[in-house]
Amino acid sequence: QLQASGGGLVQAGGSLRLSCAASGRTFAMGWFRQAPGKEREFVAAINWSGTSSYYAASVKGRFTISRNNAKNTLYLQMNSLKTDDTALYYCAADSSQIGVITSIREYDYWGQGTLVTVSS
Repeated sequence: QLQASGGGLVQAGGSLRLSCAASGRTFAMGWFRQAPGKEREFVAAINWSGTSSYYAASVKGRFTISRNNAKNTLYLQMNSLKTDDTALYYCAADSSQIGVITSIREYDYWGQGTLVTVSS
């Protein structure tokens, strides 16, 4: 199971750090988001060892994905937040792949989502 946390209300230009705690061992992990009325979209992904990552163009340079395998926890540091970043953020994990995964369909497990609201 995955448990996401850290969402909240922040002003534009501010920062938030999301966390995703896994109940067991995980391999490739990622963050996705879904804004009201829109489809879920890829945000960032990281490989099993934490040595490789990939970002959506809309967040590159502002967001940083990282993980602590000793704690079975995934993070998303979000800086310079914009109103367009407002969404429900989901973490995802794969049970076997060790590389970076950007496709929604390839993930096996999903967290419940944590809401990020950025005000102007």
